[in-house]
Amino acid sequence: MQFQLTDEQRALQDAVRSYLRDRFGPTQVRELYENDTDGVPADLWKAVNEQGWLAVLVPEELDGLGLGLLDASVIARAFGAATAPGPWQSTILAGEAVRLAGSDAQRKTLLSKLAEGSLTAAVALVRNGATPNPAGAPVVASGPTLTGDLGLVEYAEAADVLVVASRDGGLHLVDPKGAGVTITPQDSLDRTTKLARVQLDGAAAERLGGSSPDVLQEVLDRAAVLVANDLAGIARKALTETVEYDKIRQQFGKPVGSFQAIKHELADLHMAVTMAEHAATYAAHAFDIDAPDKRLAASIAKSKAADASRTAVSAMIQFHGGIGYTWEHDSHFYFKRSKRQEASFGDVAQHRERIATILIDGASTSGHGAVAGESGGMAAGVA
Repeated sequence: MQFQLTDEQRALQDAVRSYLRDRFGPTQVRELYENDTDGVPADLWKAVNEQGWLAVLVPEELDGLGLGLLDASVIARAFGAATAPGPWQSTILAGEAVRLAGSDAQRKTLLSKLAEGSLTAAVALVRNGATPNPAGAPVVASGPTLTGDLGLVEYAEAADVLVVASRDGGLHLVDPKGAGVTITPQDSLDRTTKLARVQLDGAAAERLGGSSPDVLQEVLDRAAVLVANDLAGIARKALTETVEYDKIRQQFGKPVGSFQAIKHELADLHMAVTMAEHAATYAAHAFDIDAPDKRLAASIAKSKAADASRTAVSAMIQFHGGIGYTWEHDSHFYFKRSKRQEASFGDVAQHRERIATILIDGASTSGHGAVAGESGGMAAGVA
């Protein structure tokens, strides 16, 4: 089976990469790190809105582009490679929750605003460190109110609306400025995002009309695929920068990239990154066509991309020599973003356990997000 991006998807990829390269490169990322801001650069966020990158998954009849998860993943990968900040991912995921679980009235009210960027969202779908399934949701619903500690939530301070999951499989809309909501800013290792601890104590919430454990699992899996593509972007960028540097860095009168030990390790890393890219691309495609192995594909993609990114950024620091260990080098942007994203929507161990559950135990979707008989298909071939 041959698979590749369409011409339209390649054009989207080139447009996002070109903008980030020309308008928001390492210099702008470093300024963000060194200045205490809200983490949402105005010029970049304006471009995200104007270019339609927030509208990618919103249906056309609701003022969106009506594209698929693979198109969104193209953007996510470019954002990862550029270590780009901003609540693009959280707003996209909030839109997916509304699209999949919202009533007609909720979808009409919210999706157009999310697509045009007039509404910024944050999501709290799983407790920090918990396995990404409905049982790992952060709060308990009691009628129209929610109570619980959401843990660390990305861009909670900047959000106009929170999308929160409850342990009964519900998805809820919460006003971050409403009564019973406490938001406490927290320092972050990766300053390409802003984190805050959010606590709900009887906070008023509007339940999305079509909420269910299956829909919540679908949103969690789609989130894992987007994060996997962000990590794949980090991994490829780290590897590319390392190869280019080791072509010119000299020791004993020769480029260090010509030394056998380094050549072989970089070649192995190229294979690992390539496989992670393929897994992340297929996983997004699998959700677009509702393939029977889509949930298996999501876990393969997340675990492979996290492994590849961790290895690539570590090699980047090591193979840049002494300069790679200093804050003045850009490798730390990739290292810190990779560390944050590794645990987002399930870490490697959790997703590998899920892969084993699907392939060996043939578990059902109830509570675990696995599908009996999902062992077939292209995803199993990249495990």
